[in-house]
Amino acid sequence: MADGWGAHPLRVLVAGGGIAGQALAFWLTRGGHRVTVVERFPALRATGAQVDLRGQGIEAVERMGLLDAVRGKLVDEAGVAFVDARGRTKATIMANTSGRGRQTLTSEYEIMRGDLVRILYDASKDDTEYVFGMSVDGFDQDEQKVTAHFSDGSCGEFDLLVGADGQGSRIRQAILPAGYDPYWRVGIHMAYWFIPRIAADSNIRDTYMVPGGRQIMRRSHNPTDTQVYFVMREESEEASAIHREPVEHQQKFWASRFHDAGWQTERFIDGMQTSPFFYSQEIVQVRTATWSKGRVVLAGDAAHCASPYSGMGISGGLVGAHVLAGEINRRPDDLPTALARYATVLRPFVDEIQGEVNPRLLRLGMPMTQRAIDAFQAATALACFLRVPDLVARFSKEDRGGSWQLPENPAPISTVRKRPDIGG
Repeated sequence: MADGWGAHPLRVLVAGGGIAGQALAFWLTRGGHRVTVVERFPALRATGAQVDLRGQGIEAVERMGLLDAVRGKLVDEAGVAFVDARGRTKATIMANTSGRGRQTLTSEYEIMRGDLVRILYDASKDDTEYVFGMSVDGFDQDEQKVTAHFSDGSCGEFDLLVGADGQGSRIRQAILPAGYDPYWRVGIHMAYWFIPRIAADSNIRDTYMVPGGRQIMRRSHNPTDTQVYFVMREESEEASAIHREPVEHQQKFWASRFHDAGWQTERFIDGMQTSPFFYSQEIVQVRTATWSKGRVVLAGDAAHCASPYSGMGISGGLVGAHVLAGEINRRPDDLPTALARYATVLRPFVDEIQGEVNPRLLRLGMPMTQRAIDAFQAATALACFLRVPDLVARFSKEDRGGSWQLPENPAPISTVRKRPDIGG
């Protein structure tokens, strides 16, 4: 920015204390702005399943100076095995650890979501105000400011409101036309939870295919815990509605859909009751024509959720925060231009990572019959015997984010400022 960092400090409110919101706070405060992050959960939500970094997401973390911290928390997952009902491995695709090419089903940078959240929080907490147990229930805006109305009945005035409140964003709902559906559905649903680890749970992720378009995955991230994922193809109203029901109803639903699946299903269903959390979701992408309206802008999954099957959900949030912060930091006195530039620069990357999700290929990996499952496993075993996945990964010129280049740093990472008060 021509005037130097911090020449036009803004009061920025970020709704949502997840990965995109934290990364945005990191860069905006280093641009000299006063940032408040409000998170509806009563404490840092350092939970969740395993996530990964790929392509430009790895570079985004490296630009923040946090790659060593991430490396220190990586999960030991060596690859992905496809197993039968007796647990016998039919084929295994190993992670690409060569340092070049494309990541395979397992990334070189696998990390628990909670660990990544803690890393970003520690890197941003000293110069960002975090307010937990509070949400933005509504807002009003004019040409000079946006007034946020909080869940505790208070309000505050800001120069910019960022909706980083996830796939089900309330901020997004408020700025889009009434009745607009931002979700692109693929007809797949997922639930995951933790159970105690046993000796047989290795550092290879097991994938078990079940007739009826169902799939079970097991992966272990530490000496005591194992993650369980139930995934299924279904386009019923019941399946789409279950994710909004109480957790006990969700658990009954998933148990009923998988009770006859075999393998270790009984162990997995029994473990639901003692899991520290249970999460159920429909696999969707968020696709909207606009990411901003006036002094309100969307970031992360609220703007462009790519879905877990893109492999770029976390990376997309980090990259989007990098781009948005950079445009704001360079044009703090011209927010309309900054927000327009944000969309122009980031949209090709988002189109690329969302385009990685092909419903036909997803359905191919979730066969309806045992004969189709056997054929899939036989073909995968042959490909692995011929080292096709390894060779394709190593010699690919691009990862899932394509050739799109991460812009220059939004701000010098050494620049910090004093934490503000909410509503400033």
